[in-house]
Amino acid sequence: MLIRDAAIADLPEIVRMLADDPLGQQREHYTLPLPQCYQDAFMAIQNSPDNRLLVAEVEQALAGVLQLTIIPSMTYQGRSRALIEGVRVAAALRGQGIGRQLFAWAIEHARERGCRLVQLSTDKQRPRALRFYASLGFVHSHAGLKLHLQ
Repeated sequence: MLIRDAAIADLPEIVRMLADDPLGQQREHYTLPLPQCYQDAFMAIQNSPDNRLLVAEVEQALAGVLQLTIIPSMTYQGRSRALIEGVRVAAALRGQGIGRQLFAWAIEHARERGCRLVQLSTDKQRPRALRFYASLGFVHSHAGLKLHLQ
């Protein structure tokens, strides 16, 4: 398996993976050609030194994706934190350690960047994801809240 930064050519498969579950279908818009908003978001991530859009590649096919954002912080004596989001593994490849390897890479990168902690959130409707994150050592230490804006 190869973990690398996503390329613009990966976008259709990334969006397909993000839309490939009941929750993703409600918030993503996977059509070809892709809506311009995905290209705009990709360019914003790519142009930010504090963001990485990572993909896992198995036998030259995309198998997983996650976004890693380094956030400067005043807490923990000014140490940064890393935020992981947009995590997906291709449905047919789940359970093969792809997500675990993506997270290992992201956590090590956060450590190299001097982060104090790595945080993430997941929808409560994803119990398998919650169990997976717990198996990686993530703990339910805080309550998360969201305010959706139009």
